[in-house]
Amino acid sequence: MRAERRFLILRIHPPSLDSWPVTTHASAPAAVLWDMDGTLIDSEPYWIAAETELAGRFGVPWTHEDGLGLVGNPLTVSAQVLRDRGVDMEIDDIIAFLLMRVSDDVRGHVPWQDDARRLLEAAVAAGIPCALVTMSYTRMADAFLASVPEAFSVVVTGDRVSRGKPDPEAYLTAARELGVDIADCVAIEDSPSGVGSAWSAGARTVGVRRIVPLEPRAGLSRVRGLDGWTVQTLTRVAGGEVIDELGEER
Repeated sequence: MRAERRFLILRIHPPSLDSWPVTTHASAPAAVLWDMDGTLIDSEPYWIAAETELAGRFGVPWTHEDGLGLVGNPLTVSAQVLRDRGVDMEIDDIIAFLLMRVSDDVRGHVPWQDDARRLLEAAVAAGIPCALVTMSYTRMADAFLASVPEAFSVVVTGDRVSRGKPDPEAYLTAARELGVDIADCVAIEDSPSGVGSAWSAGARTVGVRRIVPLEPRAGLSRVRGLDGWTVQTLTRVAGGEVIDELGEER
């Protein structure tokens, strides 16, 4: 059960991010926990292309909307959906194919989300520990990590946990391995399942509205992007401020 918290909810416009007052007691988050696909890198088109290619081999129609429906899912779930639709392969073989295709694409070109990259660099420069918490498997994470080998103190991948997002296991594992209290961490996500995982783990959660809608939750920050975000902004969120740029939007 989540402990009861009190939140200050602010509805703001992006240019005013750095105009908020900071209390003298504000401190940086104990760690920043980052999702990878969609949040740090715009890899979802790579995944959808791989799914479409594989489905096509078996004459299975696969649309962009089908691909969006898998965003943020554990790979075992995505593979099962493809199998149920008619891809006549074992689950492990489907996963292996997708990982091979997408990992090769990322090695060829890391499709950074520039706003997230700038904030990651700022957090690392400030000495804030960072963890990568992704449902992609180690092979895929390694392809990305080759571009930022020193950025993450801990890496939790989908093949390291028994229960994928939206279960909180991955985020709780990251906090435990960092040696910090999850309640003192800021987690940054872009998918409903990822937001659910971080939020239920007890992290101060930021949902970035990339390509899929994000439902409001108590204490959840929802933003259109991370442009203008700084370590100071992360500190405010860690201190309990809730940034809601979406309001009634989903």
